[in-house]
Amino acid sequence: MTDKHETQAEAEMIHEGGSQNEIALPHQVLPQHLYLIPISGRPFFPGQIQPIVLGGEYWKETIQKIGGTEQKVVGLVYTGNIPAQETTVDDFSLVGCVGRVVKPTMQDSDIHFICQGLQRFRIKRWISKKVPFLVEVEYPSEEELAAGLEDAETKAYGLSIITAVKELVQANPLHGEELKQALQYFSPNEPAPLTDFAATLTTATGEELQQVLETIPILERMKRVFPLLHKEVQISKLHGEISKDVNTKINKRQREFFLREQLKTIQKELGITKDDRSADADEFEKRLEGLHPPQPVTDRIEEEMKKLSYLEKGSQEYAVTRNYLDWMSSVPWGVYSEDKLGIKEARRILDRDHDGLDDVKERIIEFLAVGAFKKEIAGSIMLLVGPPGVGKTSIGRSVAEAMGRKFYRFSLGGMRDEAEIKGHRRTYIGAMPGKFVQALKEVKTANPVIMLDEVDKIGASFRGDPASALLEVLDPEQNADFLDHYLDLRVDLSKVLFICTANQLDTIPGPLLDRMEMIRLSGYITEEKMAIAKNHLWPKALERGGLKKSQLKISKAALGLLIEGYARESGVRKMEKNLLKIVRKTVVQLLEDPELKVSITAKNIGDYLGKPFFRKEALISGVGVITGLAWTALGGVTLAVEATAVHKEGSGFKQTGQLGDVMRESSEIAYSFLRSHATRYGVKEDFFQTHFIHLHVPEGATPKDGPSAGVTMASALLSLGMKRRMKRNLAMTGELTLTGKVLPVGGIKEKVIAAKRNEIRELILPEANQGDFDTLPDHIKEGITVHFAHNYDQVAKVVLSALKG
Repeated sequence: MTDKHETQAEAEMIHEGGSQNEIALPHQVLPQHLYLIPISGRPFFPGQIQPIVLGGEYWKETIQKIGGTEQKVVGLVYTGNIPAQETTVDDFSLVGCVGRVVKPTMQDSDIHFICQGLQRFRIKRWISKKVPFLVEVEYPSEEELAAGLEDAETKAYGLSIITAVKELVQANPLHGEELKQALQYFSPNEPAPLTDFAATLTTATGEELQQVLETIPILERMKRVFPLLHKEVQISKLHGEISKDVNTKINKRQREFFLREQLKTIQKELGITKDDRSADADEFEKRLEGLHPPQPVTDRIEEEMKKLSYLEKGSQEYAVTRNYLDWMSSVPWGVYSEDKLGIKEARRILDRDHDGLDDVKERIIEFLAVGAFKKEIAGSIMLLVGPPGVGKTSIGRSVAEAMGRKFYRFSLGGMRDEAEIKGHRRTYIGAMPGKFVQALKEVKTANPVIMLDEVDKIGASFRGDPASALLEVLDPEQNADFLDHYLDLRVDLSKVLFICTANQLDTIPGPLLDRMEMIRLSGYITEEKMAIAKNHLWPKALERGGLKKSQLKISKAALGLLIEGYARESGVRKMEKNLLKIVRKTVVQLLEDPELKVSITAKNIGDYLGKPFFRKEALISGVGVITGLAWTALGGVTLAVEATAVHKEGSGFKQTGQLGDVMRESSEIAYSFLRSHATRYGVKEDFFQTHFIHLHVPEGATPKDGPSAGVTMASALLSLGMKRRMKRNLAMTGELTLTGKVLPVGGIKEKVIAAKRNEIRELILPEANQGDFDTLPDHIKEGITVHFAHNYDQVAKVVLSALKG
């Protein structure tokens, strides 16, 4: 096969576009010198006819030079994706296509012309390396074209290429009818134009097509083109399948949409069904069937339902009305769960869920007993006050279970918007009811147990004061007609049992505190913590770790050391965390040795928990040092008060230890009282007149305040004046007046527990607090000697005996 065949095919392709005598045979008239134009994107092939656009000013001279030649041909060379104006000599490929320039014209400062590909050429030598680019070229010989050419193989490749092109034309709708007709002019007997034509149909990269252009032997060229063509056929088929699938889905959805709309219309005409607006209304009416709303609520619902019936479904007002009716029909109007008022069952549940807290459980049983006697529990608000981790929340849950009521809990800590309590006005975007209406919707009864956690941590802001909003909720005389701003209707909360929790009372507003029945939960002593750990926390920790009792055991001595050395706080949270820490470390060991049996003892507990956080510290003793008892939000603590004489240059008194105003005043009262009555208690008359006294309460970084240290401070001054130290462990608490009266203080249980924890067995308490001490559980009072004092003379009697030993 020779290049003549290629030329004849080109002549046939061009025959319809121009006269036969305009076509020049390449081997006869193609010049040896060619002006070059760079082609980006895809190379130009022989037989290809395509418009070309060039920048007018930059390529004007080149086009003029080409127009001045006899043949009017140009060399088209592939340069990658480099813009034509930025092309250099190094960017030109070695092989290009010579093309005839037809009808060059200027349009909008650009040069437009039709180019007809004629023949391949190879750059032999550069004559001009600047625009206009001029090179000396050579054309492939017939020997090069026919290299390795075999008639049978060439014909087979030709038939395969024609078949693939036909498949491509059928699979790709982008190829028009003209291309199908042009395909009839090619045959396997003329492979050169067929191969180049097939290459131009593919979407191969410019580099791949340039390799085809540079392949001179026809058979090798066919071997390069056929895989590209086959790949193009597969892509077109896949594209057709995807398009068909997408069109099928779209047509199916459109068909379903039209059928559904027609069905709606038919059903509506026949009265078989209703539209979405009617469906919403039916849903709301269905919800209201089992409810018993009061008449104002019924009237409002009917009014809103009527409005819903004529509003446009897509309007904003329709969405607001629908949401309102959704909430109105979700509130359990008049639906109440039946109370279980059995005292025995309530006691069993409380004992099952909680160890210790006998006084608290007894108060709750009394509370439930009144409800059982009246056959209803309504209008009650309980406040559980105590340190963190003593079981306030879990007690509320147990009360709900004992009564057979639904339980709902939410935290008031950090709440700053009163709309959280009373709801938002419907005019606001995203408006919704308050927490209490939300609680009723969730539990689906109008008499649940609602726990208000952290009531002492409510905030306030420019959005209002939630604590003030709670006044209406927690007032039994008002909450039967609680007004939610979103519903704009009265909601009956009188059957709800409210249980509030707090760590301290100082931050709870007085009017709010006055509405609640307070139950104090003091801290646990070691024996109670041991029982809680054994019955509740340890089994729970094993379950969370997926361990069996036989795989991990802990001794009683280890539990005692954990309580005293790692979890000395009033609650049991830190103890639970340390037990879980032991479980986690044990699981790691079991993964390494599955057969291991772990036993935690007092000797090896440090391997799991590290060094103890708390160590048994000896009480501070010395002249002028007395141990007092104090109450904190975390429980009771012992507090040493120290007094010393600084110099004898004159009288004076100062206090340190970051004392609050009340405690500072207590120290001044103690100093004035003891100075005016020094001789009565055996202190030299001139001692306070000749000495400057410094009183200090250790741990100066900790703020301290309160009146209960007055007796302790006076006793420290008495010890200093007597110049004697305490001979036995003695602790005290009580407020002192200038006349020597000892006034009652709070937190007696916490203070007694703190003294017992520090192995102090002798206490001085105000006589007015004797009732508080007598009501303490026997296991707390056991082993404690208490002296009740009405005035300081009684206190001094005990202190002097302790000073003398």
